[in-house]
Amino acid sequence: MANESIIETEGLTKVFTVKKTSVDAVTDLSFIANRGELVAFLGPNGAGKSTSLRMLTTLIPPTSGTARVVGHDIRTDAAGVRARIGYVGQLTSGSFSQRVRDELLSQGAFYGMTRRDSIRRADELIESLDLSSFATRTVQQLSGGQKRRLDIALGLMHAPPLIFLDEPSTGLDPQSRANLWQHILDLRTQHGTTVFLTTHYLEEADRYAERVMVMDKGRIIADDSAAALKATLAGDVLTFGFATESDAALARPVIARLSTAEVTLDGDSVSLAVPDGDRLLPVIVRELDAAGILVRRATGVPPTLDDVFLALTGRTLREAGEGDEASETATDTAAAATTDAATTATTGALS
Repeated sequence: MANESIIETEGLTKVFTVKKTSVDAVTDLSFIANRGELVAFLGPNGAGKSTSLRMLTTLIPPTSGTARVVGHDIRTDAAGVRARIGYVGQLTSGSFSQRVRDELLSQGAFYGMTRRDSIRRADELIESLDLSSFATRTVQQLSGGQKRRLDIALGLMHAPPLIFLDEPSTGLDPQSRANLWQHILDLRTQHGTTVFLTTHYLEEADRYAERVMVMDKGRIIADDSAAALKATLAGDVLTFGFATESDAALARPVIARLSTAEVTLDGDSVSLAVPDGDRLLPVIVRELDAAGILVRRATGVPPTLDDVFLALTGRTLREAGEGDEASETATDTAAAATTDAATTATTGALS
């Protein structure tokens, strides 16, 4: 099961027309995701992440390309895809006036589950996602973190093998984010669920995801584990401080002989980025000591996924997002309109 594919895309592309202008939202999206993976889909605002999820969940049709999700074609068998996935969008899914438990039972009925099975599954999810204390409250009475847990429960009501989460922790306080992530991780151990999510919190992807896909301007620009991406594209930043600028100037060629990385001199300090900083740092300190150059301070800072994006594009994710706000607004407006139409047309397909 571990090597069995659950998502296969080839050349998936989406072009919107906004005010008679073509906007390339996603271009040539091609990848395979296997069962059991926790995949984090990263990129700045307007990169095409949400549009990609909307295509994979059949909410909007692709302009070109193909994809099979849980063994079903997103173009020719949308109902088959929807019956086998869960999708949690960026907005709260529940009806505000409905009680939490009743909302879950309604979701079960929508998927054609019997009353008995719906009750059993709702009780199971209420327990596993820690919803018991507010199961009789209406959705509008819930906090932001509680609503997100309900959203995930709704997406899991029919026990899908795959769930898509679009920015699941955005807007939550740190404690609620940590609690939500614990529930997401529990999905894999308790239910064997494959998780495919987007997030703006890079530290979440770094800590929890075993696979990271980075998208920029509608294209995948990196796809590997967080550790591998950081090691190969960014590296640990080593900085050595000295008593004087002249000592730093003397140290620079010594350090350069020990690594092929670019060595930067900045006043009384020297820095470089290397993939094996924890091994190289003490070696450099010993060599400098042997050369009679006293190191006053030495630090090693591990890279972040934002450093990876900087290495790939020459800008940080924050800078990229700020520069793409206009594109994001245009594509999101078009995508929302298309999504509404698609949902209206296919809502009854599974009932």
